Amino acid sequence: MKPTTNLATSTSPDGEILLLQEHDGEYFLKIGGVPLMSTTAASSEQLMAELACERSEERSRRVLIGGLGFGFTLRKVLELVSDDSEVEVAELLQEIIDWNGEYLREVNGALLDDPRVTVLKKDVLRIMQSGERYDAILLDVDNSPDPLVQKGNGRLYQKRGLEIARAALRPRGRVVYWSAHEDPGFVKLLRKVFSRVEAIPAKAYPKAKRFTHTLFLAER
Repeated sequence: MKPTTNLATSTSPDGEILLLQEHDGEYFLKIGGVPLMSTTAASSEQLMAELACERSEERSRRVLIGGLGFGFTLRKVLELVSDDSEVEVAELLQEIIDWNGEYLREVNGALLDDPRVTVLKKDVLRIMQSGERYDAILLDVDNSPDPLVQKGNGRLYQKRGLEIARAALRPRGRVVYWSAHEDPGFVKLLRKVFSRVEAIPAKAYPKAKRFTHTLFLAER
């Protein structure tokens, strides 16, 4: 039986232990002992990028990704947009940025060197308040509208946070929120702010029998 190796640990802003592990060539991130993400389950992140960037006739895009994670959303976005597109990645935890460069470089970490990519160690909410405008915003900063990683992330899912996201979009721009579960109340709140809203079930991996995640798509 192959061992599980603890590669790195850190502490979240709320005091929870972040743990990066490797087992049999796959990588896993836990917070407070709770699995947060892994390289074995990235289908929903890839679908997230497809929903945000699916208009192929508009391949030159300006995209904001909230949450670097293991880089699967970033990888798919880069596959879908043109060579002259701009992709900003907001990641508040320096450890996640560093671990992608050190331990996960062969996964997606090397994508941080793509000339289209700018990594910002900033709160994505503040970036959206800066006056910049985007064709697509992808928000995967926490486990769901009920935050797990950092309590402050809850601001993104409140009405004011939704209004800030809408204002940061160009006309017909899209924002996609990743969630570990369904949330009818969040859908109702989205519909108070955006012109078109859809809750889309997503699988963790292609051959999964169940849809375990939800992507909330909202269009300005």
